[in-house]
Order: sequence, then C-alpha cells, then structure tokens
Amino acid sequence: MSTLKERITEDMKAAMRAKDAERLGAIRMLTAAIKQKEVDERVELDDAGVVGIVDKLLKQRKDSIEAFEKANRQDLADKEKAEVAVLQAYLPARLSADEIAAEVRAIVAETGAKGPADMGKVMGAAKSRLAGKADMGQVSAAVKAALAG
Repeated sequence: MSTLKERITEDMKAAMRAKDAERLGAIRMLTAAIKQKEVDERVELDDAGVVGIVDKLLKQRKDSIEAFEKANRQDLADKEKAEVAVLQAYLPARLSADEIAAEVRAIVAETGAKGPADMGKVMGAAKSRLAGKADMGQVSAAVKAALAG
C-alpha cells in the first residue's frame, strides 16, 4: 500500500501529463506545504501529518472563499473552490455528527472530564484521535455539548 505522499506525487505526474493546469497547481501547492513542514521541523511526515496539512489548507481555502464572496470576486472564489475539490480527495472519509458525538462521549469517559473546565483536556485527546477524520469545529461543538450536559 502506497503512502499518501506517494499518491499525491503520482497524481501530480498524471496532472502534468494531462496538462491539467488547475489540478497541477493545487497539488504543487500541497506538496510545497508538505516539504516546508518537513524542512522546518526536520521530520518525514506520515499519512496523519499529511492529512493535517490538507486540513489546514482546506480551512484556509474556505476562509478565502468566504472573503472573496463578500468582496464580490466570484472568479477568485471559484478558483479556491476548485482547489478545495482537489484537496478533499486526499482526506479519509469523514465521521458523521453521530459518530463524532459517540467518539467525544468515549473520550469524556476515558479522561474523567466533569465539566466545561475540562474542555482543553478533552480537546487534546480528541485532536489526536480524530485528526483528519472529523472537522475540528464539529468536534469542538460536540465536546462543549458533552461537557455542558
């Protein structure tokens, strides 16, 4: 089984051969972000690390889309949306809201969290367990709900 980085490299070669400039640009931006992190931290990223970078880039794209749409720059928003479509292909299947809530309940039980003061402890455990599998905004909301109840 090949790694996520190998898959991204193969996709980049395929985009070059197909002369798909839009897809190629998005993949090159992703590989640059991966290399930057590896150089900065002197590490070799595994699949989880790559997924973390994809998540970060997706969040940036979504923020940009929102800003461009507010500024009536649909052309730029559409370019960002195309990059989002390319990047999402590298994420594992996402958990549903019910699955997130179940995971959060399990983490709350494991950590012995009692109330809102334990939010940081629960989020720390949730981040390591659910990184790349769930939107962290949804996870945070589920943690708040679990600790409030």
